Amino acid sequence: QVQLVESGGGLVQPGGSLRLSCAASGIIFSIYVVTWYRQAPGKQRELVASITGGGRSNFADSVKGRITISRDNAKNTVYLQMNSLKPEDTAVYYCNARNPIGAGDYWGQGTQVTVSS
Repeated sequence: QVQLVESGGGLVQPGGSLRLSCAASGIIFSIYVVTWYRQAPGKQRELVASITGGGRSNFADSVKGRITISRDNAKNTVYLQMNSLKPEDTAVYYCNARNPIGAGDYWGQGTQVTVSS
């Protein structure tokens, strides 16, 4: 059974930092492209950052320079380090793992990030 479990969300003040984790089980994690999405209330889900199995990353323009993404394939985990957080970063953050060469597209349950003073 495939599971993606996000963790690390919470309440942080503007300018603060959080590190989100996405831990996978039940898949050959190293071949999957992992993407973080977020969805704020009343808005569509949007891509935040993605990372390939080989470590190539991609970022939304709105987070470039403030967010990094990394992965530890030995731990089946992808990390999203978020710095200089802004109130507009408030959203539920979701992890997606997609097999680029075959079947397999999985979602986690989401973790809430709230940036507020």
